[in-house]
Amino acid sequence: PAAGPFQHPAGGRMKSMSVVRIFLRSLSHRRARSLSAFIALTVSATVATALFTLYADLDAKLHHTFRSFGANVILTPANTSALPADALSRARQAAGPAAIATPFAYAVATTDRGTQVVAVGTDFSQLPRIDSWWQVAQWPSPADPNAVLLGQKVANFIADEHNVTLDFGGKTIHLTGAGRFHTGASEDDRVYLPLTTFTAWTGARASVIEVQVPGGEAQVDSAISRLHASFGDQVKVDPVRQLVEGESRIIDRTHALIYASMLLISLTVGVAVLATLSSSVLERRRDFALMKALGASQRWLMLLFLFEAAAIALAGVAAGYLLGSATAALIGHIDFQTATLPRISVLPAVLVLNLAIAVLAALLPMRLLHSLQPAALLKGE
Repeated sequence: PAAGPFQHPAGGRMKSMSVVRIFLRSLSHRRARSLSAFIALTVSATVATALFTLYADLDAKLHHTFRSFGANVILTPANTSALPADALSRARQAAGPAAIATPFAYAVATTDRGTQVVAVGTDFSQLPRIDSWWQVAQWPSPADPNAVLLGQKVANFIADEHNVTLDFGGKTIHLTGAGRFHTGASEDDRVYLPLTTFTAWTGARASVIEVQVPGGEAQVDSAISRLHASFGDQVKVDPVRQLVEGESRIIDRTHALIYASMLLISLTVGVAVLATLSSSVLERRRDFALMKALGASQRWLMLLFLFEAAAIALAGVAAGYLLGSATAALIGHIDFQTATLPRISVLPAVLVLNLAIAVLAALLPMRLLHSLQPAALLKGE
């Protein structure tokens, strides 16, 4: 034909208008097929957005969770019963500004009921940060030099929890009970008081420093190297391997799980979209044959089909980004107790993924489209 709808003298503008009209008619007359593909691609975009958003700050959230489990590096004297006098300041400097270092000193004291208990001197300004997993009704004020925190078990061997009397080597000290705490471990058999008060009472300095280094295994190993360089043979620096290696292992497995989930979901959605687009081509083969008979080129028909698939994919991205961001925020609140804000930076990755799924799923139907014979189909063969 000299001037059919696909060879209009106005050129590209008329072709663009024809593509839009044909696309809109396709959506309106085949709503079920279009809706099926849209839902599948929306699910893909939703899951991708949620996983990419969580992945973006996954390490920080997991590190934050592991920090609540306590110290991951322990410093103890190498050849003496106490650490150097400046050990705490050197440990904090070597471990880095983001690390938490808390000193501990130990002595066996006697309660007013004649029961021996372990008394521990520590820094109440740092203890809640490094041992936030303890179940404590109220932490003592760091400014109170006479505050004492009682373990759940040891509190039963003290006559008055509010006025605690302890004896060490014939020296008696009177302290004010700040409350009980519970850990389910050996700490429940101890009493904790300020280190300055403890040292003035017993004469003992800190013999252990617990350090909490933020980051993964590489950051912890780097901090350990700096601590070794700072103290030399004076101090033994031991990582809590179960915590450090467990953290690294869980983070690596979580990354692998996210990758595997994305691959599996992409394949599943791709199969669903492939089935939908193949059915669409089979249902519309007479329409495509008529377009060919009226002068539409094979390339033009393929571009039209790709345009339809891409448009549905874009609509799925728009809906999926909103749903995925909300899903990520909900998961972050439930699993990590922290806010997970929407990230516009994940949108390009989600867009590329959805377009890739739509285009790849359209390749096989496009082969069917290429093999259509207008004359035979229009004759009813």
